[in-house]
Amino acid sequence: MTGVAGGIVGAVVMGALISLMNPPTLQVAIPSLYTLAPPENGLLGWIVHVSHGAVLGLVFVAIVNARGLRGSVGGLIGGGVAWGVVTWVVLAALLMPVWLDAVGSPANPPFPNFAMPSLLWHVAYGAVLGTVVAVADYL
Repeated sequence: MTGVAGGIVGAVVMGALISLMNPPTLQVAIPSLYTLAPPENGLLGWIVHVSHGAVLGLVFVAIVNARGLRGSVGGLIGGGVAWGVVTWVVLAALLMPVWLDAVGSPANPPFPNFAMPSLLWHVAYGAVLGTVVAVADYL
């Protein structure tokens, strides 16, 4: 359950950064993954984005548990940051451009898409995810 909670909180923080820095990512690109845009649809973008965050939070906690990495606040936060970088490389930079091209999205970025703002967003997601999991371990 901490993975879902941490993933949701991390996705909200990440979404806030995206909304400030590049709103079309949430309004067009993310809902386009599921052919839910165009037209722009920020609400569906947020729903999809937070859902992805929750699922990826579950995966993070499953990896942490399988590797016996619980018990260190710094380790969980650092692991969350590393997880954010992994999701940026695999999902945002490599998979998302291919997926958006496959569905014919007008928001299709180039391949690969190693955009630095996106790295910042994913690192923030991971740091918050790791922090929530670490705090939950001590409650």
